[in-house]
Amino acid sequence: MSPQTDGVSSTSWLGAPIDARPLFGPELASLLDLLRALRPADWQATAVPGWSVQDLATHILGDFHGRLGWSTDGFRPAFAPGETLESFIHRVNQEWIDLHTGHSPAMLIDAIETAGAQVGRQFAVTDLGTAGLGVSWAGADPAPAWLDIAREFTEYWTHRQQIRHATGRATDPGQRALATVLDAFMRALPHTLRGTSAAIGTQVRMVITGPAGGTWTVTAVEGRWSLAAAPGGQPRASVTLDSETAWRLCTRGIEPSTALAHARVLGERRLAEAVCQIVSIVH
Repeated sequence: MSPQTDGVSSTSWLGAPIDARPLFGPELASLLDLLRALRPADWQATAVPGWSVQDLATHILGDFHGRLGWSTDGFRPAFAPGETLESFIHRVNQEWIDLHTGHSPAMLIDAIETAGAQVGRQFAVTDLGTAGLGVSWAGADPAPAWLDIAREFTEYWTHRQQIRHATGRATDPGQRALATVLDAFMRALPHTLRGTSAAIGTQVRMVITGPAGGTWTVTAVEGRWSLAAAPGGQPRASVTLDSETAWRLCTRGIEPSTALAHARVLGERRLAEAVCQIVSIVH
C-alpha cells in the first residue's frame, strides 16, 4: 500500500481537492488579533508540552519562514545522517525557537504579520494541480499542491487553538475554517488503514457531526484504501464523532481510546478502532 510517487496524476485515492487558499488571510488576521490581546503573563503559559505560548508563536513564525526558504541569520537546516523526518522536524523546530530566545512579543507579532502575509500571497498563486511537498501523515510524497496547502492551513489553525486554550479561551467557533481543517485531516484515513486487512470493496465511514462536519467513506481497493467516490452499499463499520473530539483526536490532543469512548460506533469494532488511530500531524 505504498503511495504513488510519479507526480499528482494518481492521487484520486486522496479524495476531492480542497482549496484552502482564500482562508490564509482571515486566519492570519485572527492570529494577530489573538496575539495582540494577550496579557504579559499569557506569553509564558504552557501551550503544548515543553513550549510556552511565546515558543509556539515563534514556531508559527518558523513555519512561515520554512515556506519562504528561511532567513534569520542564514538558518538553513539540513538532514543529519540517518535522521528520520520526524526527528528532523522536531530538531529544527527547537533550533528555530532557540534562535529567537529573547525576542519580545511585539517583535514576534510584527515578524509574523510580515511573513504570514508573504506566505498567503505565495499560496494564492499556486496551481493546486501541481506537485507540492509530501504530506507524511497522508502517505503522499509528493502530495498534490492542494493537500500540501491544506495541510499548512491546518497547522496554523491548530496552533492558534492551542494558544487560545492555553490562555483560557475556547476553540474558535468559526465554521468555515474548522470545516476545511476537518476535511483536510480526514485525508489521513487511507494511510491510517494501510495496515488493516479487509476484502476489496469493504467500506469504513467517519461521520463528524455539527455545522463544520461531514461524512468520509474510505474503501478497500486493490493495494490500498481510498477516499475516491465510493460505490453504493453499507459500510462495514462507522464512527461518529463531534467536531471538537475529531480535531483533537487528529492532532493527538486526546488519545484514540478517549475518542472511542465519546464515539457512536456501528459495525465491526476492529475497523472502528483502526480508523480512530488517525493522526493528521507529524507525531
